[in-house]
Amino acid sequence: MKKSILIITVITAAMMELIDTSIVNVALSHMSGNLGSTLEDTSWVITAYAIANIIVIPMTSFLATKLGRRNYYIGSIIAFTFFSAMCGLASNIWTLVLFRFLQGIGGGALLSVSQAIVFEVYGKARAGIASALFGVGVFLGPTIGPTLGGFITENYSWPWIFFINIPIGIAVAVSSILLVTEPEIKVTPKAVDWWGILLLIIGVGSLQTVLERGETDDWFSAGYIVVLTVIAVFSILIFIWWELTIPNPVIDLRVLKSKSLAVAAVLTAVTGVGLFTSVFLTPVLAQRVLLFPPTITGLTLLPGAILAIFGLLFSATLLKRGVSPLIIITIGFVLFIIFSFLMSGLNLEATPGNLARILIFRALGLAFLTVPLTALAVSGLDAKDVPQGSALNNMMRQLGGSFGIAMINTYVAHRFGSHRNDLISNISIYNPQATQRINGLTQYFAAKSGTLIEAQHKAMAVVNNGIDRQSFLMSYLDAYIFVGLLFVLAMPLLLVVLDRKKQAGPVVLVSDH
Repeated sequence: MKKSILIITVITAAMMELIDTSIVNVALSHMSGNLGSTLEDTSWVITAYAIANIIVIPMTSFLATKLGRRNYYIGSIIAFTFFSAMCGLASNIWTLVLFRFLQGIGGGALLSVSQAIVFEVYGKARAGIASALFGVGVFLGPTIGPTLGGFITENYSWPWIFFINIPIGIAVAVSSILLVTEPEIKVTPKAVDWWGILLLIIGVGSLQTVLERGETDDWFSAGYIVVLTVIAVFSILIFIWWELTIPNPVIDLRVLKSKSLAVAAVLTAVTGVGLFTSVFLTPVLAQRVLLFPPTITGLTLLPGAILAIFGLLFSATLLKRGVSPLIIITIGFVLFIIFSFLMSGLNLEATPGNLARILIFRALGLAFLTVPLTALAVSGLDAKDVPQGSALNNMMRQLGGSFGIAMINTYVAHRFGSHRNDLISNISIYNPQATQRINGLTQYFAAKSGTLIEAQHKAMAVVNNGIDRQSFLMSYLDAYIFVGLLFVLAMPLLLVVLDRKKQAGPVVLVSDH
């Protein structure tokens, strides 16, 4: 009974952290208006949290060893909960951004330490089930974030996006105090790698800022983006060299000698691109183009999220019964590719039902990828290296998501300009359909206002809005194809590596040592 409550506790903690990666997305405009800030400044609420997460996640193994896993985990839950409350009480945008960063620092431990506890409870023999249970949190967190955020924003107010964490955080903290223990395998605390920590903060912080803010500020036309890119490249390269040469690194990159972890990290990054870009694109498409209200937008993701739970458990069961991971992961990739190409066929008449049915393919595809990839990541590691391996793998998922969103933002912006120019070229006196449409609108507005010039302006505004809406639609549909093609390109690597592993056992639990 205690083990079951512990599993529920740590998965809830991980879900709480992951929900906050996307719950803010649908509330930015409300925050902007309420706090009197621009939408660009308000978007730092997302950026600050992502930067903090990416910095802390790979350090969790080191911090858990140095501070004691139990102390670090419980302290992180308390910090996450406290700064959630402070975010909701913030009275200006930059105070909110600061508290959001500190919330992300607290949340960083909730992912990797929770995963390590789940694997410890189940053991290597049942790693597939552990992967499935943890995968529920990994998948549902970002997916239900927009649903929850849309409902809260529409029916209450944006501070409740953060206040909702308080009762959950208190319950998780109390349960953790009662149930979380130190790992059975004791690891002697190492000397503090201050240079490694500094290089990691500078390198990853700079890289994450570039990825999050690049599109908003037109990439390398902004001086600070150029400077941060140079800093990121040199800091990360020096960090890698430093960590591989000192005896007590803050992040033990030597665990990447495990081929299963190295390959899983790459594939997890690709999966992160698919997970986070689809969660990012779909609410924007639904609200900006298809004109769904926030609550309906969130609900379109819900059927797929529910089915994904069964998909995760089913894939774990298949692994346990000896089905080759090659088959399961291939099915996952194929389902996500089908989702991407089905999305590219949507039009302006699409209904919430149409969107919800297509999103089921996305949900099941990612569900079939999560379990075998998570198991693969730790399959070649000794027990003492599992926390470090899972932390690196989780970081790759988050980095993949950040890189994917930055890449998709840029791609959509370029495609929007191209599609808009193509559509505008059709608006001329030589196009009878366009002329008829404009004349009809002009007559309609003239009958309402009685002023021809004003009616012409209104008619052109309607046509211009229609062009923008169609251009955005085509751009987003192109983006879904782009992500689908990325999955197609990743499949050969997946097939080659898993073909080598397929004889190893039902959950790919073999050692590379």
